[in-house]
Amino acid sequence: MFFDNLANLPKIAARTSCTIFAVPPDTVLEHPTTAKSSADGTILSPKNTLYLHPDESKTTRLISVEQIREFLELTNSRETRDRFFVITPADAMNDAAQNAFLKTFEEPRDFCHFVLLTEQPGALLPTILSRAQIFFPRILNTLDTPPKVNAKTPAAKAKLLAQAKELISATPRDLPKIAADLAKSKTKPREQALDIVATTIDLLYKSYFKTGNRKFLIKLPAFLKLYDALEKGGHIKLHFVADLC
Repeated sequence: MFFDNLANLPKIAARTSCTIFAVPPDTVLEHPTTAKSSADGTILSPKNTLYLHPDESKTTRLISVEQIREFLELTNSRETRDRFFVITPADAMNDAAQNAFLKTFEEPRDFCHFVLLTEQPGALLPTILSRAQIFFPRILNTLDTPPKVNAKTPAAKAKLLAQAKELISATPRDLPKIAADLAKSKTKPREQALDIVATTIDLLYKSYFKTGNRKFLIKLPAFLKLYDALEKGGHIKLHFVADLC
């Protein structure tokens, strides 16, 4: 989905429990208030908006699971008006932090809205992507340039990337053979399938950012659904064919 104006971000975020905006991480939800910064990277705003950044005292520039857990504790208060919990850049969360966040936003409290700001949506876990609403700016200069490489995510191996490209271009007739080859693998077929699908999702996001072509976005929901099904133990061959056809 798309938005036209950064001023619309709070209004869009208020409609759902978790929204991902593909915008620069220094983007601020435009409330007419002045924020106050705390030492651990959390910024508290009088307008019921809380920001979580990487801890500046650390050299890694990552958002740790400990930071996420402390941040999520702030959702426990009883509220009768909207509160926005902004994580930026969301791709700075390590895997443990993302998993901890996932457990919380799957059962959101009333009036709590999570907002993830990142120029690299593909760096987030597919399980987060499949459960959140993702919005891209309709007009933004960054759409004309490739996204930055995520320093904490190693480049996909050549074989894995080739498999992802093959999966993107596969026709319904090709899918049964691709699925059968994965299912009969002797070395952790499910892990291999998840790696290929995750790489495919990342490649689709990067291709969209590089070209601005919506055909890459159109393909995303099916792959997000497939990843979710495989992670939950779904039948590899069945879901590759059923979810991607």
